[in-house]
Amino acid sequence: MTSDWLALIISYIYVFAMIGIGEGLRKWRGYSAEFTRKLIHISVGLWAFGTVLLFEHWYFAIIPPLSFVVLNYISYRQETFKAMETGEKGNLGTVYFPISFAIIICLFWTRHNLLVASLMPMTWGDALAAILGRRYGQRKYSILGSTRSLEGSLAMFLFSWLSTFLTLLLLPPLGWQTSLLYSLALAIFATLVEALSPRHIDNLTVPLLSAALLYLIT
Repeated sequence: MTSDWLALIISYIYVFAMIGIGEGLRKWRGYSAEFTRKLIHISVGLWAFGTVLLFEHWYFAIIPPLSFVVLNYISYRQETFKAMETGEKGNLGTVYFPISFAIIICLFWTRHNLLVASLMPMTWGDALAAILGRRYGQRKYSILGSTRSLEGSLAMFLFSWLSTFLTLLLLPPLGWQTSLLYSLALAIFATLVEALSPRHIDNLTVPLLSAALLYLIT
């Protein structure tokens, strides 16, 4: 139980440090809130590794994401963490992601490889799809009222595949061939889910449906 309390303290130090770095980059280097938002998004998603390595019990591990559901909603309303807020009305992505994180912890606590891997498409794929798609996206398409680019969707696929593959390799028991096959299937699926999801809801649909697919194929 002592290690859970220590893990809890480390979790909050880590997340607030990442928010502080994002805020510093926004103020001192002039990076846009959209960029720092994605930087924080990636950093928080990577805490999935810290979660499975440091926490002993799932009911402690869900405390940080659940608390940030509340804190991020307050920030959305009051723009408390400006490095995370774009000012866009209805953009509750920062609230939806920790909800997904908490649900996946509850469902997959005994299968750490699936827990972490299911969060990687959202952590790396979605974040880099947004950054690279906004910068290099030329070929646009619209589905269900949301406009995306083929370049962004390609980035979503490539980084979802790479991050999931490396995660499954690092967290056994899967071998490299199985990890390659599963990560490829997940990357294709997550890219389709992201493309079909209404705007901002992908922070729920991509991680939760990715977790469902990994559970089914394993």
